[in-house]
Order: sequence, then C-alpha cells, then structure tokens
Amino acid sequence: MVDRLVNSELNTRRIASVESCFGSSGVPLAVPGRVLVGEGVLTKMCRKRPKSRQFFLFNDILVYGNIVIGKKKYNKQHIMPLEEVSLESIDDNQQYHNGWYIRTTTKSFVVYAATSTEKQEWMAHINKCVEDLLRKSGKKPVENHAAVWVPDAEASICMHCKKTQFTFVQRRHHCRNCGAVVCAGCSAKKFLLPKQSTKAQRVCDACYDRLRHTPPHAATSSAGGPGLGGSSAHDPDASDRSGSKLANDSSNDDDTDEETNSPPAEAHDEPRFYGDNSVLSAQDESIASTTSTGIAAMSTPLAANPNANMNPNPNPNATQSPVANKC
Repeated sequence: MVDRLVNSELNTRRIASVESCFGSSGVPLAVPGRVLVGEGVLTKMCRKRPKSRQFFLFNDILVYGNIVIGKKKYNKQHIMPLEEVSLESIDDNQQYHNGWYIRTTTKSFVVYAATSTEKQEWMAHINKCVEDLLRKSGKKPVENHAAVWVPDAEASICMHCKKTQFTFVQRRHHCRNCGAVVCAGCSAKKFLLPKQSTKAQRVCDACYDRLRHTPPHAATSSAGGPGLGGSSAHDPDASDRSGSKLANDSSNDDDTDEETNSPPAEAHDEPRFYGDNSVLSAQDESIASTTSTGIAAMSTPLAANPNANMNPNPNPNATQSPVANKC
C-alpha cells in the first residue's frame, strides 16, 4: 500500500507541507522513495512532565517535534531511523494509559496515545514499516538501545546512594547510560558513549565502573541494563567514527526541548495514516483539484477559456467534509 504513494503527487505535497511546518530549523525530508505513512499527536513522557509532541511516521524514519502552533508550526525536530527503532508495550496504571516504549540506539522514551485504538494503530504501522525496511535492506534488528530516562517526579532521593534528598539546591542528574536519577556526587564522572554523542557523557558511578572494565569490542548499549554501553573513553577514533551519524542527532542536548511550554490544549484530532484509506481528506482533495486544474489550464488556450485564471474553482461555495488539517 505504501508503494502506491512513492511517486504520487499527494505524497510529495504532504512531505512538503511537513517541511514547511518545521521551517528553516528543520532538516529537509523529501528524498527519493520516502513516503509519509502517518501523522498525529502523542504524549511524550519528558523528564519534567508529560508533553504533547507532533509525530510523523515515514517509511524509513520517525520524526517528532514541539508543537508551536497546532497543525501549522513545529520546532525542535528529531529524526529517528526506523532501522534502529524497537517498540515495547506498557501496561496501563492508575495514572497513565495506552503507552509504549520507543527505543533507538541514541534516544529512548515513553509515549502515550489518547485511546487504546490509536495505540494499536501507531504500533502496528511503525512495526510494519520497520519490518518492511529490514526485509528490503537485509539487516537484522538492533538489539542494544539507549536507556529510557526515569522521570524526575519518580525519584525524590538519589537512586544510587539512596541518601541524598533532592531539593532546589541538590539538583537531579540523569545517568546517560542507565537513565537513573542520581545526585551530583554519584555522577561526577563522564564516559564516552559513541552511540549517543561524540563527547563524554555524565554517568553514575556504578555504570562508570562497569563500563571502564568492559572491553571496547564487547561494550554494547544494553550490556548490564538498558542503555549500558559504548567504547572506551580513551578510544581516540571513536568520535570520528560516529561523527557523521550524529550530525543531526539532538538526543544528548540535555533535553532542552523538554523545557519549552506546551501550547494550550486543543480538541483532540485522531491520527491519520495514509496508503490504506480509500477516501481522500479535504486537504488531499484540494491538492488533487489544484493539480488537475493546473494541468488543464496549461493545455487549454486562454482564448478558448478567458476566465480560466479568474475563477479556478468552478464551485467556490462547495463544502467539504470536516476533517483535521494536516499542518
């Protein structure tokens, strides 16, 4: 179904629309063979609190960003290669429902959908894209992923020493290797985690001791726990080997994007998935109509149709079915 959209005009317009929503701060998304599979809003569990994020699923990448103006403007674009993505469902609890883990080698986190149906749709479409991508490339699924950070609210004391009480003065810190919330004294050391950054990252004492005694060729991002791994901190070539991969990575910016304020709550729009629906959206109908009209105008002499450019819509009062705008 996705293959039908590869060279379609609608897919080209959809991707261009996503690019325009991110503006100059975003990375260009239009590449040969790329298809926009779906889009919608999910609640991402950030270190401070849950926040709404706009997600775009392509057949080869997963993109998300902060919502500045709903359906119109986003920033802090994050791009996750689907070849590295792994999903894991989370059981509901009293506070949160319809959640799952999104894991990659550089960044892992929890997201929540508005309903169980939306959760199933998102997970099914992402998993299908991952399976198709791996089958075509012949690659094996990635087994080692970055750790999911423990939210600040879940740790009132240091998870390492079990003594330090967090206050306004005693700040929380996250181990970039295991995701635990620790105090400054228990995370004073740094270690190079090439999958996450070209610079040494803050790690807790337990992870530092474990990583320091792990042979570089045997170290992985999940040895001994989620997110554990990286080559030796003294490997001079590690940053060069990973530099190109991390050029557009923002997973280790201390989650500065998480500190921005979420926009006011809007009426919930269900996610849209393309390629398996037979009815075009209002915007897609407009795109198709515009394209068709443009082609007709180029092939029809002005003398035969002098008003062609004055009223391109033959029925300006026609109504369209109310659906969610895309961007």
